Amino acid sequence: MFSLRKPLAMLALAAMSTVAMTSAAQTNATDQRFPGVGRNATTQEVQAWDIDVRPDFKGLPAGSGSVQKGMDVWEAKCASCHGVFGESNEVFSPLVGGTTADDIKTGHAARLKDPAFPGRTTMMKVATVSTLWDYINRAMPWNAPKSLSTEEVYAVTAYLLNLGGVVPENFTLSDKNIAEVQQKLPNRNGMTTQHALWPGNEFSKNAKPDVQAVACMSNCGPAPKVRSALPEHASNNHGNLAQQNRSVGAQHGIETDGGASKAAKPVAANSKAAVPTALLEKNACIACHGMEQKIVGPAFSDIAKKYGGQLDYVLGKVKAGGTGVWGSIPMPAQPQLSDADAKVIAQWLAGSKP
Repeated sequence: MFSLRKPLAMLALAAMSTVAMTSAAQTNATDQRFPGVGRNATTQEVQAWDIDVRPDFKGLPAGSGSVQKGMDVWEAKCASCHGVFGESNEVFSPLVGGTTADDIKTGHAARLKDPAFPGRTTMMKVATVSTLWDYINRAMPWNAPKSLSTEEVYAVTAYLLNLGGVVPENFTLSDKNIAEVQQKLPNRNGMTTQHALWPGNEFSKNAKPDVQAVACMSNCGPAPKVRSALPEHASNNHGNLAQQNRSVGAQHGIETDGGASKAAKPVAANSKAAVPTALLEKNACIACHGMEQKIVGPAFSDIAKKYGGQLDYVLGKVKAGGTGVWGSIPMPAQPQLSDADAKVIAQWLAGSKP
């Protein structure tokens, strides 16, 4: 009896060989263009980075989240910086406010054109719900980006939309109805494509971009002064860059501590322990506390001066958080911080020997 097994196996093997040869040819082509520099990213590696959600909601994962669930997540992980009702505080700009029921009908936030209105909130400016969902998903909370689950991102987005009067309190936002919510966004018609930066637009074809990118080769002006992109009060948030090596080569960054390092002044005046830099970075402490300056919370040096020798008190605050001592902005609890790590940080701040 004639069997198809052997011919089919040979065909499958030939197909696999063809794919392998094609992949090898592509890799060889890359190697020839950029010898010794990296390799092509795998499909899985590309998918891991491809997390953006576009205005047409391409890339949006399936899921849902209610306003009520969003309120719980907000109070636990968002309110410390953005306020319980999105009013924010003296550090962050307000997220909601300045929109009306008429704006939801027209799709234009009228107060954007009102010079007498005191500020511009996020809900006044944003034109697509996908922008809210995508930013919350990839960047929030500030001290633990990408830590929210898909349900939590839907829920927080729903709560924010509820604060802005876009959806009711009993609403559940999902990938099934998010396009309908888009049609209620107060400034959904406020985005313009009348510029030269939008590919395929008629205006783009006939207009010149505002940046010509002409390189100066001779008789150029003074070299631009490059500095940290952070504001002055936060430029030393990760320590003095001039004392740190970059990840590639022995290249140092610029001075970001205002010359304080030259005086060799200890950050925590009472501390007998070394600065636990790795722990501060690992647990995102430096997202809210500067070494010598206030950012969201007080400077480490101010904490050390106020609570020198009070190890138990500092340890309790590091773990449990609190509010009212340094102003109206609360410090959230840090459940992810191990007892051992918390003790090292507290010993450094309180000036106790390990």
